[in-house]
Amino acid sequence: MQVKGKIIKGIGGFYYVKTAECIYECKARGVFRKDKKKPLVGDDCLMEVTDEEKLIGNVIELYDRKNELIRPAVSNVDQALVIFAVAHPQPPLGLVDRMLILLEQQGLPCAVVFNKSDLDGGGAGENFKRIYESAGYNVFIVSAKEKKGLDELREYLKGKTTTVAGPSGVGKSSLINLLAGKQVMETGEISEKIERGKHTTRHSELFSLWDDGETFICDTPGFSSLELYVCGIEKEDLWKCYPEFVPEEPYCRFAGCAHMAEPDCGVKKAVEEGRIAKERYENYKLLYEGLKSRKKY
Repeated sequence: MQVKGKIIKGIGGFYYVKTAECIYECKARGVFRKDKKKPLVGDDCLMEVTDEEKLIGNVIELYDRKNELIRPAVSNVDQALVIFAVAHPQPPLGLVDRMLILLEQQGLPCAVVFNKSDLDGGGAGENFKRIYESAGYNVFIVSAKEKKGLDELREYLKGKTTTVAGPSGVGKSSLINLLAGKQVMETGEISEKIERGKHTTRHSELFSLWDDGETFICDTPGFSSLELYVCGIEKEDLWKCYPEFVPEEPYCRFAGCAHMAEPDCGVKKAVEEGRIAKERYENYKLLYEGLKSRKKY
């Protein structure tokens, strides 16, 4: 018997395929290895049932992908949600920017969530919102603990498949469980010594957020560091991954402007006039210099 389904998890060479009725544990047929095509979480597939009682089968065909992300390695997603905390731990904006750059490079719409607004005693959340809304991103300031700011986020997720990225310890799992109205993800504790969470995500997995059959969350292992050169980003193209830079670039005096030391730079003028957040531009300069000085092998 052959059945259509969606791969919701992959661990150790086994793929878990969700159909309308249940979830099957499957292996991928050797033809995928020969074609150098590896099944991904999010893939729509055709499965051959080999044991109906034990819910075992083989993935025999992968349908065409709407898209395929390199990092995180998932397919058929509509958008991304980058989740950090307002405080405890403090969000490293350089890491926020690196995540957004990688998602921009892959052409995926994304939004930024800052959780733990209940710990915000100095208006940090509103400052983060200013920085990233001026860059063109949807920004949500929420508190999973106090159940605040969730209605707009639910509306953003509705009817979409969303991949979630963010470091450990920011309350990502607690937030998603709250949005789902049930425990779909394992949560971890915060280490008081280093203010980081225990890693609770070891693999990518697709969860049905609600029972509408249209809203999914793809959780991915937390990132502690992201090196842009690993993903093939060149310093000359870095500015293209900053959406707020793009409309200012035509006003640069020189073609191929790096938006660094050049005179009459449209991007730098926009920073001076407040159309581009200074924090984003400072991070851009640091990342540009890092790409410039990296060793070539």
